[in-house]
Amino acid sequence: MTNDNDADVLDYLKRTSIELVETRRRLRELTEAAAEPVAVVGVACRFPGGVASPEALWELVQAGGDAVSDFPDDRNWDLEALYDPDPDRPGTCYTRSGGFLRDAGDFDAEFFQINPREALAADPQQRLLLETSWESLERAAIDPRSLRGSDTGVFAGLAYFGYGNHHVTPEAISGYGQTGSLLSVASGRVAYALGLEGPAVSTDTACSSSLVAVHQAVQSLRQGECGLALAGGVTVMATTQVFREMSRQRGLAADGRCKAFADAADGAGFSEGVGVLVLERLSDARRNGRRIWAVIRGSAVNQDGASNGLTAPNGPAQQRVIRAALANSRLRASDVDVVEAHGTGTKLGDPIEAQAVLATYGQERDPDRPLWIGSLKSNIGHAQAAAGVGGIIKMIMAMRHRTMPKTLHVDRPSRHVDWSAGAVELLTGAVQWPSTPGRPRRAGVSAFGASGTNAHLILEEAPPEEAVSDAAEHVPGAALAPVPWVVSARSAGALRAQAAKLREFAAADADLDVVDVGWSLVSGRARFEHRAVVLGRGRDELLSGLAALGDGAESAGVVRGVAGDLGGVVFMFPGQGSRWAGVARQLYDAFPVFARSLDEICERFDALLPFALKPVLLSGETGERRADRTDIAQPALFVLQVGLYRLMARYCRQPDHLIGHSVGEIAAAHVSGALDLDSATRLVAARGRVMQTVHERGAMLAVRASEDEVSALLGRYDRVGVAAVNGPESVVVSGIRDQVHELRERLVADGRSAKLLEVDHAFHSPLMDPILDEFAASVGTLSAGEMSIPVVSSLLGRAATLQELTSVAHWVDHVREPVRFFDAVECARAAGADVFLDVGPGSTLASITKEAFAGEGVEDAVVLSSSRRDRGAVEALVGCLAQLHVRGGEVDWDALFGTRRRVDLPTYAFQRQRYWLDFLAGTAGADVASAGLSAPGHPLLGAVVDHPGTDEVVFTDRWSLRTHDWLADHCVFGTVVVPATAYLDLALSVGDFVGCAAIEELSLEVPLVLPRSGDVQVRIVVGAAHETGHRTLDVYSRPGEDGRTVGGWTRHATGSLSPSTPSTPSTPSTPSTPSTPSTPSTPST
Repeated sequence: MTNDNDADVLDYLKRTSIELVETRRRLRELTEAAAEPVAVVGVACRFPGGVASPEALWELVQAGGDAVSDFPDDRNWDLEALYDPDPDRPGTCYTRSGGFLRDAGDFDAEFFQINPREALAADPQQRLLLETSWESLERAAIDPRSLRGSDTGVFAGLAYFGYGNHHVTPEAISGYGQTGSLLSVASGRVAYALGLEGPAVSTDTACSSSLVAVHQAVQSLRQGECGLALAGGVTVMATTQVFREMSRQRGLAADGRCKAFADAADGAGFSEGVGVLVLERLSDARRNGRRIWAVIRGSAVNQDGASNGLTAPNGPAQQRVIRAALANSRLRASDVDVVEAHGTGTKLGDPIEAQAVLATYGQERDPDRPLWIGSLKSNIGHAQAAAGVGGIIKMIMAMRHRTMPKTLHVDRPSRHVDWSAGAVELLTGAVQWPSTPGRPRRAGVSAFGASGTNAHLILEEAPPEEAVSDAAEHVPGAALAPVPWVVSARSAGALRAQAAKLREFAAADADLDVVDVGWSLVSGRARFEHRAVVLGRGRDELLSGLAALGDGAESAGVVRGVAGDLGGVVFMFPGQGSRWAGVARQLYDAFPVFARSLDEICERFDALLPFALKPVLLSGETGERRADRTDIAQPALFVLQVGLYRLMARYCRQPDHLIGHSVGEIAAAHVSGALDLDSATRLVAARGRVMQTVHERGAMLAVRASEDEVSALLGRYDRVGVAAVNGPESVVVSGIRDQVHELRERLVADGRSAKLLEVDHAFHSPLMDPILDEFAASVGTLSAGEMSIPVVSSLLGRAATLQELTSVAHWVDHVREPVRFFDAVECARAAGADVFLDVGPGSTLASITKEAFAGEGVEDAVVLSSSRRDRGAVEALVGCLAQLHVRGGEVDWDALFGTRRRVDLPTYAFQRQRYWLDFLAGTAGADVASAGLSAPGHPLLGAVVDHPGTDEVVFTDRWSLRTHDWLADHCVFGTVVVPATAYLDLALSVGDFVGCAAIEELSLEVPLVLPRSGDVQVRIVVGAAHETGHRTLDVYSRPGEDGRTVGGWTRHATGSLSPSTPSTPSTPSTPSTPSTPSTPSTPST
């Protein structure tokens, strides 16, 4: 073999070795990823007993609460006909109880931008998943809107429980009926509403659906199909089918309660619920700083196969799924402390499940540390497709509270189970959950589907939270006074409700850290159009502000508004005359950004001024005479303006334009990038120093008049000129004191508004002429930078070029020529700006800009100030950010607060309305035809019959809030009254039916009131045609329970119909009560 061949072999071996190492590394990564724990980072749920959160569920089980209740009376169930103690009677069930979501038909359709017809058509299960998914993300501190376009997955477990009618689709939901009832749409609708682009899977494995969905989500996360997942399940029983079917099978508990593993077990009690978990790979959750509720170590799913019955449980299959889940978790049975069992309370299922647990978890463990077993179903009933996720949530909360709650309704452990076969004990009482040295607390969760699909999951308590760095005490948020609490909602009503929820939460915790709450409100919540910022120096002030916001009352501590699409942003820098003394100290102490800026600029001025500027700025006790000195005031203004700009730029978007008024234009030129800091400070120092040498006593006068009017008065004054044009009717003149005072007297005598400004120098006047050459000589060369933000020059009234802003001549003219501020503002407006922010100090520019806009009739501009004379510097700055935020401006609240400790806040205050369609009502037309009648084709009319001998026509129907729930929208003093427009619509409809399409006259006599329960019989009688073709019209009603066949009618309206269209449409005259409504007579759904 040659040396060349040896080299080739060595090269090959090197490459092979490298590839082998890489292959092993990749295999190790894949192996680890396949078993990586998955973190639960968000949880939301609703279960019977008014449970609307994981905390409420824990309160229920910890207290041993029983959430079983009577059947609901608002689902169009015939409850009297449904119940029969005889299990063999067809169409009945032998229980009157179960676990129900009392508000299952309520939904905030507007929030999810779903129209009323589609909302009515959608299965309540779909709607509950939408709201609970949103809440789960809020509990995870994830803005749901931030996930749009992400690979987030949705895994929903649910079954079809009859909301929908596939034989006849009511016209009210036509076009939405199919999507409203499809199971696949449940997960798809969540993904669509939130813009999620990962897997969206709906799973129906009956009672194990939600646990299987969680298993699928874990697998998808481990395989990298999605980076975040929503997983859970939902059950709402829209019909009584489950109860009727289980009655035939003798599988129901007569009292509706699950007596899990009890000797007294006599069947299952069925219930409802919804639960959604937000899941993320543990490594990602830690990297993203999530709060971890618990960890899923592993899970498994299998099937009973050919067992001794389709729906019969299979003990060996249950053992196998438990062992598979332990293997997937890389754990032993003894590493688990408790099992949240399927435990439905049936005589067949519970013993089989208990024996499977004994055969797996009960073996090879210390008898002194038995495995505990219990079931949530004893508290709330069997939530079917939502049962598994309910068990997970219960165990998460049990781990957090270190207590295993008791299982209810156990007279004694079932004698059908050999409890001595292993170390397993039933939780007949609450047991403290001690930690085991060297390992976290763990629980198994089981769910077994009627179709034979079994699931088991191993849950582990959350790892210890990482402590927030001590630096959190030194970030800007720690010095905030006042603290902003930011609240938003889709509507004004929701905003008030959100404030009420937050107030109730905050009032319940006297030790609440208000800054932590403020940060939590802005760091993981969506920001909606209706906005408010509540400002307070402590908990009491914030609670007071929330109370005012919740009541819709005005409060100085509440800033509110409706966000719009704002255009360009302008930062405005005022000139000399703005109050600057005492402003810097608070900002310096509160905001490191401002402090660094002040230190840097003052250091530059130290070589240019005969005094140290920083002590002057921070002393807070500058005398009035010193504050008015031009050589002090102008450098001080520059320092403050640049510092405030850097501060505002830290918390807001970069401005689109800059405007400086007089000396403020130098600050604008610097922050734009045109002038570097050395050139800008040199220019300011020279300007102030030279101006201070003007000894002639001058004066400045603000006049409410146009520039042309003022200029016409100045001809007789040689030492007075126009100094500034701040608005169409706002001009400042400047010059020698005696002439300015004389001009003022003339103006006042003519009835003009003229106010002397508190200055001794006549800026921008002929008095500046003697110093112009000296100023030009003292400036030197100005270095040109790169201008990143356009400066609209108040000297030029237009955008200045880089060459102009770095020209000494420009700044010399700037001293002498008028300030054309209004022209600069108009120029920025023409360029698309509609947000004008006075960077301060003071709010002078904000005031004159508002005045100018008012004079021009401008209503769409937002004018704000970062500083106010009547407020502390920090308070004014935070208030300015609040004003900007509520109008739709971008505010980086996270940057303002810094890193804080997260507070678990109340979720969104959904504004729910009831959407529940009586699908049987849609089939009523079939009985009409079979009775020889006709259907008039109107939602308020069920049948029509004509009198063969008289030509009279009678229309009839029954109206109730159950069958026509949209009529409830028209309420008068708490009573549902049929609106006047309904009579109009009915008159037109029946008129068209009989060939009299015009309403000649229509008078309302007595309000038709719909009862809260029951119905009313309605008759509309159209009289025989007169010789002219006209017909009379009368509308009658009587109570639905009125058993009489004749009489008892009340007339509500009377009128006449015409076969031709009148020239002027008539409107019904109304009785003195109630008010005439504007509600449409046809259902909005």
